[in-house]
Formats: sequence, C-alpha cells, structure tokens
Amino acid sequence: MTQQAEFARVKKTGHAKAGRFVILSTLEDHTLDSIHTGFITSKRSAKKAHDRVLIRRRLRALVQKHAPDFLEIRRYMVIIARPGAATATFDELAEDWIRQARRLGLFPRHQEKP
Repeated sequence: MTQQAEFARVKKTGHAKAGRFVILSTLEDHTLDSIHTGFITSKRSAKKAHDRVLIRRRLRALVQKHAPDFLEIRRYMVIIARPGAATATFDELAEDWIRQARRLGLFPRHQEKP
C-alpha cells in the first residue's frame, strides 16, 4: 500500500487490535486479488533508521510466512510498530503479531498455532 487514502480507509472502516509491539488493522476487500500490506514505523517506534528498516523487514517476513494461512487473503492490512518493537526479538514480535491476527479472526479457529 502506498496511497494515503488506502491507509485512511483501513483506519476508518477496518478492524484493529493493539498488542505490546504492534497495532494490526485489517479490512476485507473482495475486489483485491491478494493481500495489500502497509507498514508504519515512525521515529516513535525506533529512533534510528536502520532499526525502523529492521522492524519492517521482520514484519514483512511474518506476513509472507503466515498470509497463506489466512481465511481470506483479499484484504488490506496495516501494521503499526509501537515503541519497544526495535528492542524486541523476532520471536517476541512474531508472537505479538500472531496474537493480534488471531484476535482479528484472520486464522481458522481449528488451526494449530503457526
């Protein structure tokens, strides 16, 4: 996602859940052919640019790994890094992201933990 209007639409009409390290917002859109993901990593989440890039890389890896398991792949997803995400390990970040995705109902209920 690159358009400000897309981010605003997800914020206004989508669903969001906040965790310790990330805020995950999502909006189903059946006109899409795949998942459209946007990442917000402000200076509030990490002061140094290379830390913000690391956070984005980690979050992108999580989406690539777990998106095929979603109930519906045609959706917008916005992931906002919270303060402390830069100091979190990959496993801590993954656990928090998966917890929020489950709370939003992105995974099937009967599925084992990814």
